[in-house]
Order: sequence, then structure tokens, then C-alpha cells
Amino acid sequence: MTIKHEVPSYLTQHGIGPWGDYLEQIDRVTPYLGNLARWVETMKRPKRMLIVDVPIERDDGTIAHFEGYRVQHNTSRGPGKGGVRFHQDVTLSEVMALSAWMTVKNAAVNVPYGGAKGGIRVDPKTLSQGELQRMTRRYTSEIGIIIGPNKDIPAPDVNTNEQIMAWMMDTYSMNQGSTASGVVTGKPISLGGSLGRREATGRGVFVVGCEAAVKRGLDIHGAKVAVQGFGNVGGIAARLFSEAGAKVVAVQDHISTVVRSSGLDVAALQAHVNETGSVAGFKGGEEISDRAQFWAVDCDILVPAALEQQITVENAPTIRAKIILEGANGPTSPAADDILHEKGVLVVPDVIANAGGVTVSYFEWVQDFSSFFWTEDEINLRLTRIMREAFTAVWQLAEEKKVSLRTAAFIVACTRVLQAREMRGLYP
Repeated sequence: MTIKHEVPSYLTQHGIGPWGDYLEQIDRVTPYLGNLARWVETMKRPKRMLIVDVPIERDDGTIAHFEGYRVQHNTSRGPGKGGVRFHQDVTLSEVMALSAWMTVKNAAVNVPYGGAKGGIRVDPKTLSQGELQRMTRRYTSEIGIIIGPNKDIPAPDVNTNEQIMAWMMDTYSMNQGSTASGVVTGKPISLGGSLGRREATGRGVFVVGCEAAVKRGLDIHGAKVAVQGFGNVGGIAARLFSEAGAKVVAVQDHISTVVRSSGLDVAALQAHVNETGSVAGFKGGEEISDRAQFWAVDCDILVPAALEQQITVENAPTIRAKIILEGANGPTSPAADDILHEKGVLVVPDVIANAGGVTVSYFEWVQDFSSFFWTEDEINLRLTRIMREAFTAVWQLAEEKKVSLRTAAFIVACTRVLQAREMRGLYP
């Protein structure tokens, strides 16, 4: 049964977008929250949203304006935490949903953060390096009133990286009058970044993928893996699966799709992407023109690691994978979730599968505050332990309640968030 929600004035029922998927997920978990259900509206209403104008002078002397956002969904358990994305399709609904999924993700793996997210509606490929820096710095100045090491800590996301984080940290620090390395995570090592952070999200996908494979009786060695998105998440996950003996049989990026039933040479493919910017033209596999065929590829493990709302009612029936590891945020619609469940596909939800990034961001934040840094081996061991423990707890609850892993993850997370809300009470 679909529950009709009161739509806030700044959205429309027709254009509710990813926020609508999130609300439906909350509706599905509400019956399992017991007495805490009286607080569930807390999960459906972002705490704070800032929409900013980001003007810059372009290299040719003209003035360009971009739309920027920072949404803090919930801070009951700690400061906001979430990435910043630069993409031409960024919307308020999307950033709201992403911030809410961050709340759930942080609580599901039990790191002491709330959820936040930010973005600028821009295609960064249309900007020069100087324009990109000016836009990043102006955006940081505009949202500076609500971010900070103890308020809200941005991190990299789609089309942002260590350099963007360095500019954000420097801008915030200059405005504060002192170096504040803990204001962002995902920074360069030379500015207080953490070893292992760049690979953390993809490594987390691999770790929970191995755990899920054990539960399903699937041997990773020889397993067939298909990956959508070959960036920082999909590329790292593909490499780790390949090194473990799996066969990466298909990779799709924003331009093209390459397949090879006997397994792609992931290292060679990565070198090709580094050189050309896409998997298109890679000679070590067959390039297919129909993007929809990717979802029907014969594989054991499917890793959607691109953008949200990729697995829909249209393509879910064609999926042949036994396990789906959500490397991206919100890649599966609730209706598609139901189809996959009926097909017996095990979906490891984003709030667990891709939580490696925020987990190592937490490590980075802790290291910045203490000015004491860990080795990469220590980072990876701690990450693996947290991811395994979180997956095991969610799996056990799913078995106990006879629910999907997504619903179980939301039960764990919402219980932690709403317990914190109830204990803190309402002020004033």
C-alpha cells in the first residue's frame, strides 16, 4: 500500500524525485519501530536546508551563476556528515534524499554522525581548473555558516575529489583565521587526509560482497561480476574482486559498456580509462551499444556504482545476478526492490554496502583531532571489522524479522537515531 505524504511547499508531488523513494523506505520500516514510531516524522523532515547562489567570474570575463545546496537531515547522534557532488542534474530532492540516506548509513554502521549532503548544479567538465576552484571556494564561503568540524563535515562525492576538498578546507580555514583540517574529509594526505580513504568505499563494497557471498554459498573465486560505474567506487571494487579471483565480465560507464564473458583485464581497462576518460574503445572486450543490455548480463554479482534510480521496474526483471551490492546511493527503486525480492536476488543495500567511505572519513576526522595518524594496514583492518560487524548485525535481524536486508538496516539505523532523539527530547 502506498502512503501519500504531505509534500513540502518547495517540492511537488509530481517532482518529488529520490526523496519519494526514501519516504517509501521509511514507511516500510515504521511497523518495526515499536514505541519509537511516535518519533518517525523526525526521519521524514530534514533539520536544515541551505540553498545558495554561487556566482563566479569566468575566464572570458563573463559572470556565471550556479545553484548550490547543503542539507543537514539529522544531527541527533553527532555532526552532519556527507559528500558534495558537482553534477548537472543535482536537485534539492536528490540532496535531501542523499542526506537522509547518510543519516541511515552512519547509524547503521554506528559511527557518531548525523546525515548531510551538498551539491552544485553544474557540469564540471564545462569549467576550467581556475573556474572550478573559484566556484568551489565561493560555494564553501556561502555554506560556511553551517559547516564546521563539530557541525557538518563535507567529503568527496560525484565529480569531487581530494583537490576540491583541499580548496574547501583552505577557504573555510582562511575565513576562520586558523587551519581547520577537520572541516572536510577525503583530503590529500599532506593536509591531514587519511591513508586508505580514496579506496575505502570500493573496499567496503568488496568486504560486504565477500560476506554476502558466504551467506549465499557463492565462491568469490571464479564468480562473475558486473559493475556499473568505473570511478572511485566501481573501479576499486572491480580491482579487488579481480585480485580475489573473480571474473569482471561487464563494466558500464557514462559513455559505453564493455563485456567479456571470460573476464576483462581490469588493470588494462583502468589504464585505458585513465588515458581516455572512458571504457569506450577498450580493445580487451566487446563494446555494446544498447545500454539496457548491461542489466541482462549473465553474472553472479552486480555492482551498481554510478548514480541513484538506476534499477527500475523496467530493467529489474532482466537482472540475472544472485547478489546486488549497491555501491551507489539509492540505485534501486522500491518497486524494483520488490521485483528482485520475488526473483530471489539478495540486495545488499547502499547504507551498508557503500559505508566504507564514511567509515574511513570518520577515521580521518578522529586522526585530525588527535594529530596522530594510523598506518594503512591499521585503517583497512578497522574498516573491515566495522563493515563485517555491521553486515552481520543486519543479516541476523533480517533473518529474525523475516525482512529484506534493506528493511533490517533501516530498523537498526532508525532505532539508533530515534532513541537518541527521544533521550535528548525537544528543546525548548
